[in-house]
Amino acid sequence: MYGKPLKVLLLALFLSFRGGAPSDVTRAQQLPAGPVLSEATREKVVRYIRERFGVADTVKMNLSVLRSSFAAGFYEVTVSADDGKNKHDQVAWVSKDWRYLIVGNLVELKQNTNPEMIQRVREAFKIPDNVKLALGSFHPSHAADFQEGTLTVDSGKAKQERTLLLSKDGKHLILGEIYTLDVDLRQQALHSISLRNEPSQGPASAPVTIVEYADLQCPTCATLHQFFETQLLPRYGNKVRVIFKEFPLLGIHDWSPTAAVACQCAYEMNPSAYVPLRTAIFRNQQAINITNLRDLLLTYGEQAGVDRVKLAACIDAKSSWPRIEADLAEGKRLNVVSTPTAFINGRMLIGLPSAEGYYQTVDEALRGAK
Repeated sequence: MYGKPLKVLLLALFLSFRGGAPSDVTRAQQLPAGPVLSEATREKVVRYIRERFGVADTVKMNLSVLRSSFAAGFYEVTVSADDGKNKHDQVAWVSKDWRYLIVGNLVELKQNTNPEMIQRVREAFKIPDNVKLALGSFHPSHAADFQEGTLTVDSGKAKQERTLLLSKDGKHLILGEIYTLDVDLRQQALHSISLRNEPSQGPASAPVTIVEYADLQCPTCATLHQFFETQLLPRYGNKVRVIFKEFPLLGIHDWSPTAAVACQCAYEMNPSAYVPLRTAIFRNQQAINITNLRDLLLTYGEQAGVDRVKLAACIDAKSSWPRIEADLAEGKRLNVVSTPTAFINGRMLIGLPSAEGYYQTVDEALRGAK
């Protein structure tokens, strides 16, 4: 799945299922109104959503009035997002003490048995019968109004896990997650990201660091890489450094894991060859397939300045795979779920919403670095 801010905002991430996610907006708008939301609180929630879901400042966002909720400790609210091309409304829940946020989609239950929950999820998201669903046991969540469980989705090619929240009354299931609003997401990201011994472009002394998680077979990643090289880095010069992380979408793309191995092999043999090899892969992405992959990787690597024989041995032995596993684990800790995902001085930005979206975020980071 490629990064699309308005879709990632759904977070249920059940968008990968056919038919997308159901809308609860009409139902929610019929609920009684709650207290008036202060401007400071509104801005706090919107800022959190932007940073948690990687939504650029160029996307207009707003919160509706608060409404009563089936959960006694929560209000319902509609989050609106508009990037100038598409508009989207998404129901969310905010705890009355302003500590927790839930973004997801609501499924009403007659019984809270596992078979019914699985069937309701399958119906709501039009999940085909050949996709296996399994539901684990529920346990207490951060918020007392909900229990938390895990739904495993197995397509036969890949397995994914999704969080389910069951209301205290057992009549409501939310496909989403609970987030803590008072967490400093930027500092959390900065403390989690490793910057040492990583392939990079730009000076280590740069006041702004962009850490990018990308899949080499992802078309949007190729577009973003070209944008970095031809527009963003020339625009900011020595003020920006880019750190490259491998995030192959395992089970989705057939040749990106091997290409990531080749890039990391090149970095270990000749660090200066990493970016030229990465650029060549992205530039020739459409010509690469699983059949010609190895030969092309060796050719591009040799052109970038890596010994062909040594690179072949490294690719065949998957010697650099531990480095990729480390990037994948790090990305997952940061809730990276789609590519490309970048962190600009700790602030998440997903996809390539627009050049202006990146420029605004970098400019903001530069002001904060002073």
